[in-house]
Amino acid sequence: MSPDRADVFTHRPRLRPEILLSPPLLRGPVTVHLIRDPSDGTSFEVGPKEFFLISRLDGVRSLEEIGAEYAAAFGRRLGEANWHQLLGLLGTKRLLAGAPAREPAAAPPGPPFSGTLLRGSLRLVADAGRTTGRLHGALRPLLRRGVLLPLLALCLAMEVVLAAASGTLLRDTWWLFQQPVALVAVFTLLWLSTAGHELAHGIAARHHGGTVSEIGLRWRLPVAIMYCRVDNYRFLTRRRHQLVIGAAGAFANLLFLLPFAVWWAALETGDPTRRVLSGLLLLGSVQALVNLLPLPPLDGYTMLGHALGVSGYAPESGRYLRLRLRDRQAAAVYPRRARVLYLAYGIGSSVLVCLLAAGVVTAAIVLLAP
Repeated sequence: MSPDRADVFTHRPRLRPEILLSPPLLRGPVTVHLIRDPSDGTSFEVGPKEFFLISRLDGVRSLEEIGAEYAAAFGRRLGEANWHQLLGLLGTKRLLAGAPAREPAAAPPGPPFSGTLLRGSLRLVADAGRTTGRLHGALRPLLRRGVLLPLLALCLAMEVVLAAASGTLLRDTWWLFQQPVALVAVFTLLWLSTAGHELAHGIAARHHGGTVSEIGLRWRLPVAIMYCRVDNYRFLTRRRHQLVIGAAGAFANLLFLLPFAVWWAALETGDPTRRVLSGLLLLGSVQALVNLLPLPPLDGYTMLGHALGVSGYAPESGRYLRLRLRDRQAAAVYPRRARVLYLAYGIGSSVLVCLLAAGVVTAAIVLLAP
């Protein structure tokens, strides 16, 4: 794919149209972009300068035109050797149009089951993309703002009502934990809600241009949960779509609770069924809202990374804070935005964990008080 030296600057190379390019992501002290070949799932990182060039390989602009844009942006004109090196790399990775066709992506290797009876996973469908496509097609009429916004408003109103009755919900939940049969029923419903949570991520991804590679069951006994592996979400051009995919699971959890909340509101205080529903509503709300906290591996943490354009936010924050304690001069190499974001997350996440611990202790004191 490398052009001859004689016509290198008139060459008009083009990336294969299916190649995915991510928006900028802060990782440690540097900004990177991800490049992914969806045909085989391979990906790699490049810096802003390389991305500037690669993203302009559209088959229309010549290397001379792209080079002029690069010189205007970065104050340096590229020579033939620079272009040969870049195009040689892209050609080796078969990312340029006209490269030999890649073999179609293989099916997930190995048997559906992996691991042991105590800890493992099981693929539940042979083609996760087709399954989520069918679900998306069936639910598409409901995935409009005119439907989703009123449902979101109802969910928020439900949470306000439940928050106002939190004392009663706590007492009823404590009572529920002493009723084994009812407790099993409630946890079965919560497990079904978790399954809906995962499928909601996949349907939202499908709706906004993402893909789903696997749907299955993962367990570490005695806990077993469904999972839905969403691919390519980092390459969506609109950050809002990334956030919607991240929030879809918690939204599905709250939607699941809505009919039970109506049932709960219709019953008299003290009714045993109402007390069971109180436990379901409290535990289900906690399940949904805790997922929105910006702590790994929760959905809220993923959403925060999308919102800020940061990759590996928690580990990179920890790395920066350790470096800051050991060598402030070395930490000063980080750009100002990185220093602010990593310090803010280190402080904010610590405060949040302390508040959560205090909340758990307070709830325990309220429940155990005579």
